[in-house]
Amino acid sequence: MTRTPSRRLLALALASSLSLPALAQSVEPFTVQDIRIDGLQRIAAGTVFTYLPVERGQTLDQATAGDTIRALYRTGFFEDVRLDRQGDILVVTVVERPAINKLTVTGNKDIKTEDLLKGLRDIGLAEGETFDRLSLDRVTQELTRQYNNRGKYNVQITPTVSRLDRNRVDVTIDIKEGKAAKIRHVNLIGVDNFDVEEILDTWESRESNWMSWYRRDDQYSKEKLSGDMEKLNSWYLDRGYVDFSIDSTQVSISPDKRDMYLTASVTEGEVYTISEVRVTGDTILPQETVERMVFIKPGDTFSRARLEAIAELITNSLTNIGYAFARVNPIPTPNRADRTVAINMQVVPGPRVSVRRIVFKGNTRTSDEVLRREMRQFENAWYSQAAIDRSKIRLQRLGYFETVEVETPEVPGAGDQVDVVFNVKETTSGSFVFGLGYSQLAGMTASVQLSQSNFLGRGNRVAVEAQRSDYLQRYAFSYVNPFFTDEGVSLGYNLWWRELDYSDFNTAQYNSTNAAAQVVLGLPITEHSSVSLLFGIDSNQIQTYRGYTPQSIIDYVDAVGQRTFHAWRTELGWARDTRNDFFMPTRGMYQRVGLETSLPGSTVEYYKFNYEISKYWPLSPSFVLRTGLDIGYGDSYGDDVTRHICYTPPTSDNPNPGVSDPCTPDSPDFRKTVTASGLPFFENFYAGGTRSVRGFRDNTLGPRSEVIAGYRGQPLGGSLKTVGQIELVFPRLFDSRAARVSAFVDFGNVYNGIDDFDAGQLRASAGVALLWRAPVGPISISYAFPIRKEPGDEIERLQFTFGGGF
Repeated sequence: MTRTPSRRLLALALASSLSLPALAQSVEPFTVQDIRIDGLQRIAAGTVFTYLPVERGQTLDQATAGDTIRALYRTGFFEDVRLDRQGDILVVTVVERPAINKLTVTGNKDIKTEDLLKGLRDIGLAEGETFDRLSLDRVTQELTRQYNNRGKYNVQITPTVSRLDRNRVDVTIDIKEGKAAKIRHVNLIGVDNFDVEEILDTWESRESNWMSWYRRDDQYSKEKLSGDMEKLNSWYLDRGYVDFSIDSTQVSISPDKRDMYLTASVTEGEVYTISEVRVTGDTILPQETVERMVFIKPGDTFSRARLEAIAELITNSLTNIGYAFARVNPIPTPNRADRTVAINMQVVPGPRVSVRRIVFKGNTRTSDEVLRREMRQFENAWYSQAAIDRSKIRLQRLGYFETVEVETPEVPGAGDQVDVVFNVKETTSGSFVFGLGYSQLAGMTASVQLSQSNFLGRGNRVAVEAQRSDYLQRYAFSYVNPFFTDEGVSLGYNLWWRELDYSDFNTAQYNSTNAAAQVVLGLPITEHSSVSLLFGIDSNQIQTYRGYTPQSIIDYVDAVGQRTFHAWRTELGWARDTRNDFFMPTRGMYQRVGLETSLPGSTVEYYKFNYEISKYWPLSPSFVLRTGLDIGYGDSYGDDVTRHICYTPPTSDNPNPGVSDPCTPDSPDFRKTVTASGLPFFENFYAGGTRSVRGFRDNTLGPRSEVIAGYRGQPLGGSLKTVGQIELVFPRLFDSRAARVSAFVDFGNVYNGIDDFDAGQLRASAGVALLWRAPVGPISISYAFPIRKEPGDEIERLQFTFGGGF
């Protein structure tokens, strides 16, 4: 039998007035010789005895009986409690509340299930707990309120309780969220001096518009409206309207609960100007130094935002020299007679604070030493907010952590000391991959890769790779110690061998087999800048095919006189990185300049210059603009290499004749002069594809060879590369830091030297892209429309890579 809430409440309210009088009328007060508990199923009798206010040997009277009943009800274990007497035995008969066997929540989308279950658990509604109908009713009311705050007034919360054997129940909470009510109109009454639309542009609550599907700004929320009222107040106070007031706000809803109408009535008042600005209190810094930070002057229009900015500027200056609890209170004194305001900037520095300890939490794999060497705040030093903020950014840029949070709790009993606690959440910093990937350029890729950017938790980067695809075989090993010395000097080694078939690479048809050994040294020169020096030796064996390989490449190889190119290579680089995050930056800039040269004594002597820059502009929490530019140029130095060679005429038996060298006067062969100059063909830059100008097939932009064997010319690349991007990133489109969507415009091309550059030959495309760091490997997908192209360009709108870096 199920008791109704009203019956249970009646039982609770009248337990002592009904049960006890019935007992008192049937028996006189008596001395309890024994106590028996009837009706228990799950709860132990010993548990009940601990709550009883009466014991053996005590006299039970009406007052004691009432206390006993109330005590047992307060436990929350029982639906009903009754006291009876059998001789000198007190009989306590109880009806236990059922236990929750299973708790299920269905239909919820706006509120995550784990968040809902945690909230239910906090009020005692969880699997294994005692079921209380009143708690379930409170949950229903609270969920309805939360959904109403999200603008969903059609929400239906239906709890269902199913009785099971052994005094158990299954509880199901079915949620039908419905659709959020949309804001159809916002009306500001009393606004005379400003454009209403200009004011509403700053609000989170907006009328339905073409971007509402993404920003969801047309969904009503009580919290959002409260914030918008504060923005409205700030709008006027920042423009001198000291007497501004919001007289009333009204929210109305349509009968079908689908449309909302917001109305606010305001009084603007008059504009006030600054009459006087003073700095008082203990400034710590020289008075004139602090006064120079006050950038408002008498006669300026009053602005609360500017006062807050000045207060923050002074506060930051003090927190950076140890005054962690410094405050600056702007105290305005208005004079309504002449519409002026006198400002007193009151400085309250508080005690000077030092940092006792720096503590790291959550780094289960990464050693404290790796985190500690990124610190710019030190223990037993004066507190510095700038140093703590910089330390946090350096930890974020390591790439080892998904999140980094900072706390600065006070040291108990010491008002002038704090601890700095960094709470980190580690992410995957290494992988062992044995699998397949695919891209339109490389085709199927089989690879085995062991990489660890935080090797053994010491911050060293190690990678071993074996890869095979339609055009590439590659085996590589690399190792980098980013803190080879305590000063931050890094040391790394690279070893690799690869065999590359360029005929499947959308470039000129030849094969290349090369190997290299390199040493890389890095040196930080400022907080954001570093220089690097690479030195290595490599060998590159070229195989050409007469009749298929472009003649310019064959002539270059013939002019050098050998097919294996040896090089002593060095590269000097400078980089500056102010980005705020490793994976998903939203602000900052990255720049790199590199100069690579083959040293004298190499088979061919050349240099390559490369400059790349990316800047992130935070437009709003929902939009980040990224601009990027990549410029490369290369050329040879020293004298050109010229040879006179003779080709054996081709025959039907030998369509690919060899080279006769030297030529003899009576040779039947034909004579030719060939020259090797400029940047070697195997070092050319390429453009087009997923990593440069999307929408065009990989590596197909720029110069091409002559028509060979009846086919169109093959891409040759060029010694000058110009590639740029303008990209609008939507960082909040997915509730994940592993994925991002962007809309982009790419442009670029490659040319045969600076003299060949023609801005009119730049190609451009526009489209959208998805980048996702999936557990199985990074995935890049883009769809682009070429907006500037030429006849003969190879178009490829949908492009993607799976299992490669991006």
